[in-house]
Formats: sequence, structure tokens, C-alpha cells
Amino acid sequence: MWSNTGGQRTGKPGARMVHCVKFDKELPGLDRVPWRGELGKRVFESVSKDAWKLWLEHSKMVMNEYRLNPLDPNSQKIMEEQMEQFFFGEGAKLPEGYVAPKAKG
Repeated sequence: MWSNTGGQRTGKPGARMVHCVKFDKELPGLDRVPWRGELGKRVFESVSKDAWKLWLEHSKMVMNEYRLNPLDPNSQKIMEEQMEQFFFGEGAKLPEGYVAPKAKG
């Protein structure tokens, strides 16, 4: 049973559902805005917790590959561009039938 509260769909108390841009289906959304500014709002409104976990893994690779410093404004700008591309850019959708790998540990 779904209820509609202020534009946010909920399936159980405390669960905020979004239509995830990465998985193209309804999934539990993030608990809070994950990034500042307009991009953070877009991610909060249209990225699921599962897709955010994929981004976190991808972002580690980006940080290491580009040797970015999270406190450096230029590095933050690069990460923001990478996040935009990851979720909303060309080729952002996962291949049909994609199954996320099991978490390590």
C-alpha cells in the first residue's frame, strides 16, 4: 500500500521512495541531501540508496585515479562533474539486466 505525502511516495513508515534514474524503477531514496547545491537536490530527488552505493564505489576510484583532495575546491568541482555524469549524463543508465555485485565482507 502506497501513500502520497507531500509528493514523496512511501511504502512503510520512514521509507522515502524515488524513481531511480540509475535503475529506472521505484526504490528507497536517500535519507538526506548528499551534496550541496542544485546537484545535491537532484540526486536526493531521483537517486536510490542502491545507486548511491554504486556512486560511492565509483567515487573512490575517481579520487584515486585523479589523485584528488576532498578538501580542495578544484577537486570538489571535478567530483561534482563526475557525479553529474554518473547519474544524469550520457550512458548513465545501467545495462538492461544488470545485477549489482554482492558487498564484500
